[in-house]
Amino acid sequence: MSPSTLRVALTGGIASGKSTVSTLFAQRGVPVIDSDVIAREVQAPGTALLEQIFQRFGTDLRLPDGALDRAALRRRVFADPQERQALERLVFPAIRARSEQLATEVTAPYLIHVIPLLVETHSASRFDRVLVVDCCESLQLRRLLARDACDEAQARAMMASQASRAQRLEIADDVIVNDAEPGALASEVAALDARYRALAAERRR
Repeated sequence: MSPSTLRVALTGGIASGKSTVSTLFAQRGVPVIDSDVIAREVQAPGTALLEQIFQRFGTDLRLPDGALDRAALRRRVFADPQERQALERLVFPAIRARSEQLATEVTAPYLIHVIPLLVETHSASRFDRVLVVDCCESLQLRRLLARDACDEAQARAMMASQASRAQRLEIADDVIVNDAEPGALASEVAALDARYRALAAERRR
């Protein structure tokens, strides 16, 4: 990664539409480093981290193929803040290290880091800009219930475990409001893509 490469952190609450927005950037040729994708990679069967998770949280979380029962672990950690913090202490350093490794391989003018817990991990200062995908909490809840097929109590617990909407907006340099049809996002992403490329060009001068 060149020193002139612009690093943009993309964040937002759970079920706000981060994946949709990051896919639109990727379709425009922008490198995307997604923390959720990396989390699966560093917890894949056979990794040291996955074995540490089994040791800490129980081998009953091991599926027949050796993979992690992510849904069961999610239910457990969102029901107990101390358990969630214990998991984060194991997983976050591995995700960050892999993200930085991937970033060094980027040669594009700018790249997107998708980091759902940017506020919670106090990581905003590592990036040149912060892009927040935003929507009202009632819409966020409806999307989460539809996406994860969980009950409302669990969905609300997952939302409550994250930073508030106001806290995310407070650190935002750019905001995409995702409260309409997915097709409405394309023009906003196109405008930001042009803006980020221009900012990256200024850095290279």
